[in-house]
Amino acid sequence: MWSWVSHDTVAASDKAEWFNDMISRTVAPHRMALLDPATFHARTGVLELGRVSVAYHEFGAQESWRTPQHIRRSDPGHYFLGLVTGGGMRVQQGRNHAGLGPGDGVLFDTSHPYSAGTTSPEGSRVLLLSIPRTAVSLPAGRLDALLAGGFPARDGIGAILGNFLGSLRHHAAECSPGELEALERSAVVLASALLAQQLDIGDALPVETKEEVALRQILAFIENHLDDPELTPQTVAARHHMSLSGLYGLFRTQEEGVAARIRRRRLERCRAELVSARGPRPIHAIAARWGFTSNTAFSRTFKAAYGMSPRAYRQQARQTAAPHGGQPGSGATCPYGQGLREIPPDTPH
Repeated sequence: MWSWVSHDTVAASDKAEWFNDMISRTVAPHRMALLDPATFHARTGVLELGRVSVAYHEFGAQESWRTPQHIRRSDPGHYFLGLVTGGGMRVQQGRNHAGLGPGDGVLFDTSHPYSAGTTSPEGSRVLLLSIPRTAVSLPAGRLDALLAGGFPARDGIGAILGNFLGSLRHHAAECSPGELEALERSAVVLASALLAQQLDIGDALPVETKEEVALRQILAFIENHLDDPELTPQTVAARHHMSLSGLYGLFRTQEEGVAARIRRRRLERCRAELVSARGPRPIHAIAARWGFTSNTAFSRTFKAAYGMSPRAYRQQARQTAAPHGGQPGSGATCPYGQGLREIPPDTPH
């Protein structure tokens, strides 16, 4: 699960030593200087996914260096793929130098000296994925040429990876050990695909990686079009220029098929709105909002999934929340699991 640390309990005089120690433990040993120790702030969260880890770093203005002496003392042999979500920073490694802003990505590693620092007064916010060099199935020489090169990661695979890593901040605690293991594989696959794209060597990726990337792109497409009543396996296949059998083949390792995925995610969106504190939106409007063209079919499908009608579910959620004065919950589960009871495959949407 996520482990969080913050500067809140650290005296101003100790902030530099504290932050240096924290980065040395979560990334690799460094030498660091805070540009304004009196106002410096930092918060870090780390999620361990087997050999891979995901970290969220939010910090004030600073400069850091990893020297040959640091490398000789300790080298975990990891790549770090950073996605900047706020502020600005720079990274220099080898002959490359990158200035980064929100939506940019950068690759660096622990086996070569580098320097990094913030470029905006407020500091920077970064999602950082740590992967052993041996886990990336791309030519090491080509990857070394990419170190500190910087690249846009605002759309396509970069956006999918960013959304994937960002969602772990909110949902990893809901996932089982088996689901976390699957997330580790997905993180490596998406990172490898993004790096291969930057190097224009997509053909070098294993078939399994290509299929996983295609699956993630399709899942993102489904998520962004749940409100379209015309969203069906046929339209998904057509929009991705593949046959229906090819689409079904991508889902062969999933616990649910394409139609079941669409139905489940629509129901989960409806369930969240049913208990939302933003206002009593009519149930039929919620169903239509998320692609259900028949209110009767929606009620039947919802009851098959949750054991009660949408109206009864809303009433129960409000009654449960009322004594505590809070907002009703939606019973969130890991978004990578099922979260619903089995629905008959022929249930209309």
